Amino acid sequence: MSEKLGTALVWYRNDLRTLDHQGLKKAVESGHKVVAYYTFNPNHYKTLSLGFKKTDQFRAQFLIESVQALQQALKSLNITLIIDTKTPDHGLPEWIKKFRVKEIYLQHEWTEEERKEEKAVSEKIDSNITWKRHYEQFLFHPSDLPFSRSQIPEIFGAFRKRCEKEVQVRQLLPSPKALPPHNRVDVDDKSPTLADLGIPPIENDKRSAFPFLGGTKAALERLDHYFWKSKKLSIYKNTRNGLLGTDYSSKFSPWLANGSISPKNLFWEIKRYENEIQKNQSTYWLIFELIWRDYFKYISLKHRNKIFKIGGILERDYRWSSDMERFRQWANGLTPEPFVNANMIELKHTGWMSNRGRQNVASYFAKEMKIDWRIGAAYFESLLLDYDVHSNYGNWMYVSGVGNDPRDRKFDVRWQSKRYDPKNKFIDLWTK
Repeated sequence: MSEKLGTALVWYRNDLRTLDHQGLKKAVESGHKVVAYYTFNPNHYKTLSLGFKKTDQFRAQFLIESVQALQQALKSLNITLIIDTKTPDHGLPEWIKKFRVKEIYLQHEWTEEERKEEKAVSEKIDSNITWKRHYEQFLFHPSDLPFSRSQIPEIFGAFRKRCEKEVQVRQLLPSPKALPPHNRVDVDDKSPTLADLGIPPIENDKRSAFPFLGGTKAALERLDHYFWKSKKLSIYKNTRNGLLGTDYSSKFSPWLANGSISPKNLFWEIKRYENEIQKNQSTYWLIFELIWRDYFKYISLKHRNKIFKIGGILERDYRWSSDMERFRQWANGLTPEPFVNANMIELKHTGWMSNRGRQNVASYFAKEMKIDWRIGAAYFESLLLDYDVHSNYGNWMYVSGVGNDPRDRKFDVRWQSKRYDPKNKFIDLWTK
């Protein structure tokens, strides 16, 4: 590392890893000293006008664990992670000035809150500082797509088929080599507790289908178990609509959501599994689900703030209720439908809900109760361990008839309950 005046700062947000991280790799190669920064932005833990927190206890705790794991991984590279609890525009400029930062490396984001954060920071720092943005969150890199952003298909099947045929998933980037010990800086880098964020403690529920910790280490342990030890990947397509236990689905989504593991990491591990163990419909289906995740990111990238509008990307003029008493019945599992109630109680007590459950409770909320779907989406944002802005709002639009479902389907909750919980084991677990 040549001794240049100044520092390269890696601003972490939803990319909490060292493996397969372009920004970190480039920062290490820059020749500057390197520091990393993450803030538990207090705006993310405020109580909304809807009556619940923007980020509540389960996702907050998972984030704390993930940031602590990132801190240890960076420490092994002799890079200090500054952990802050200020808004970025109040916290970052102080550190940028203190360490004479010349370059800021960050994941490229395009949704409104993140862009406003970046703008607010840029207005308070030297205009000569270089911003270096990288797309870290995709399976198919935006530069490799066979169509322009404006031509991104509105139908998932068309997107998937073109990408599968014409796009090569890029190789994993290795973790960078450790910098010299003198790269580390001495700061108060203690992470906050839930209490520090104004959030009550968690009572662990032994019924949880997601009893795992946050962070890359935990994600890789899960991968090792699900692929190589149990070989559950070989039956994923047959079990993925399950409701009970830790292994009916892969459970990778929380680590993918905050970037503790990259979709490319999973993709190439699936390919290795196919070469060494078995290639079948199930191994393909996990890739299929990764493509869905990419798709909602591209729909968000194409339509921007339309994904937060009541009419969705279709600009539909439906009549929606904003009856908060009926919302609370749904949120607390007090509707006339036991299957909806069981799923909502599971979410409330664990921060987790199955894919099958999510589709049903969202459809019931939007199509039966006819309550503004964005209230349901905000509640999911508050509680879900695996909240991802693009997938969350993309899926809610989809089931609410204002998104990418060409057939505007409605779930028959009672039929679904009989189909997927025929002996009422799931309903009994959460409602008795």
